[in-house]
Amino acid sequence: MSISVDFNGRPFHFIGIGGIGMSALAYILAKRKLPIYGSDVKSSHITERLQSIGAHIFWHQEASNFELFKTQKMPESRSSRENSDTSLLFEDVEAEAKSKNLQKDDPKNTKVKTSQNLYSLPQVICSTAINPGNLEYRAAVELGCPIFHRSDLLAALINDYQSIAVAGTHGKTTTSSMVGFMLLQAGLDPTIVVGGEVNAWEGNARVGEGPYLVAEADESDGSLVKLSAYIGVVTNIELDHPDHYQSLEEVVETFKIFQENCQTLVGCIDCPTVRELHPTISYSLDPQLGADYSVDGVEYRSDRTTARIWERGQILGQLELKLLGQHNLSNALAAIAVGRLLGLEFSAIADAINSFEGARRRFECRGEYNDILFVDDYAHHPSEIRATLTAARLRTKNKKLKSNSDLSNSLPIKGPKDPLSFPRVVAIFQPHRYSRTRAFFKEFSESFKDADIVLITNVYSAGEPDLGQVNGQSLAEEIATYHPQVYYCPSLEKVKHCLKEILKSGDLALFLGAGNLNQIIPEVMAFYRQAEDRVVSIAEGSISA
Repeated sequence: MSISVDFNGRPFHFIGIGGIGMSALAYILAKRKLPIYGSDVKSSHITERLQSIGAHIFWHQEASNFELFKTQKMPESRSSRENSDTSLLFEDVEAEAKSKNLQKDDPKNTKVKTSQNLYSLPQVICSTAINPGNLEYRAAVELGCPIFHRSDLLAALINDYQSIAVAGTHGKTTTSSMVGFMLLQAGLDPTIVVGGEVNAWEGNARVGEGPYLVAEADESDGSLVKLSAYIGVVTNIELDHPDHYQSLEEVVETFKIFQENCQTLVGCIDCPTVRELHPTISYSLDPQLGADYSVDGVEYRSDRTTARIWERGQILGQLELKLLGQHNLSNALAAIAVGRLLGLEFSAIADAINSFEGARRRFECRGEYNDILFVDDYAHHPSEIRATLTAARLRTKNKKLKSNSDLSNSLPIKGPKDPLSFPRVVAIFQPHRYSRTRAFFKEFSESFKDADIVLITNVYSAGEPDLGQVNGQSLAEEIATYHPQVYYCPSLEKVKHCLKEILKSGDLALFLGAGNLNQIIPEVMAFYRQAEDRVVSIAEGSISA
């Protein structure tokens, strides 16, 4: 008999607690007043948020992280003591931590909370990224800790609610965030677990008092088959993780099991593979396909998307969406289908979608300096890159440029000053994983037609070994056979230097990839902010003179 996840008070220990998926689950449990521990190699705003609600984090992944638990006695289950105060099970947990000198691991010297309820062995949560040779993981195995994959914990949480699980190769984060935001705006107070950060709930998770949980459901490692949701959503199906799947057929089998596990499946039949699943409720941007939810009168503008929404042959009303591009209108249709299934009026759905700002790193506008717009996007698959570049082209379509004289003054960099060539889309792409780059080498090379300039950096390995079969330079050379202006910048330092040379007023600088490329955005923006300040100072001096 398999061991199930225990939500009755036993502590949880997350190996790699700062990851975007792991941290969301840790946050939910911490807000449910369960004792949360974890490890990571560096502090971030995500780990700081967890610490602020009581999580204790070790700043290394070593066997010694479990020393604290070895000395504790196993108390009786909370379920047999419903009226007891679990905060008093141990007299001085903080003193115990101090005796083991644990607090030196915390860069902010955060104290271990005395209110935490400790059992002798915690439930250990791991993701696929944790190697079996990891010292902390090996120690957990040797101690006999119950060990669960991240997906096991998510599955247990999904079973605790009337859950909406959003799956698909692309669009999961935006769609699940939009559904969560819609339920929040409708007063249903949902619990939300997504793979991106959303300003509306200041992170990647929130805990509500309502009956619904909205979760992003990941197919990357096959664990999607564990999830059994009240409503399942499938946005599309493609091969995206050749490190786990050998073929599209294997991916489809995973989604078929997910479909069987869900009471109702909402699916986008614009994707032929999803169409073959025959979802319970369908949506499509093509009225000819006869979907349950469709659109007409669509207008893709530089600042919004508008469309008329149809429900089974009847007009629901007009929709305005701040997010750009066909892919986001499709995501909105999925949210509409879910909202209607839950009994929401279309007016409430439309109001929520109209005010939804999107998730971070999904065409996230980071700033605009020297008339250059800096955008960060998670796109790392050829289909995602094409869709995001199409949205970028829409964003620049009606961009108003400065006058020729102002434009000339605002160009502190070398190169031709030809205002007729602007606005330009400058795509900066960091390939993610050698396996993905190799599998979609040809598709990547043809994905940048909507970019005016393309910068390619080296592959972000995500822990994969470099087998010498493909790299950033070979990809850049292949893209150059289809695109007239491609630069290869092997390191992030080279990317920063190149951007400081080539960006001009009117450009949209689009940073693409699932790795760490976006770390350089603040420095590049600061360079152009200083250039902008110099222009303003010169202009003010001229006026004074």
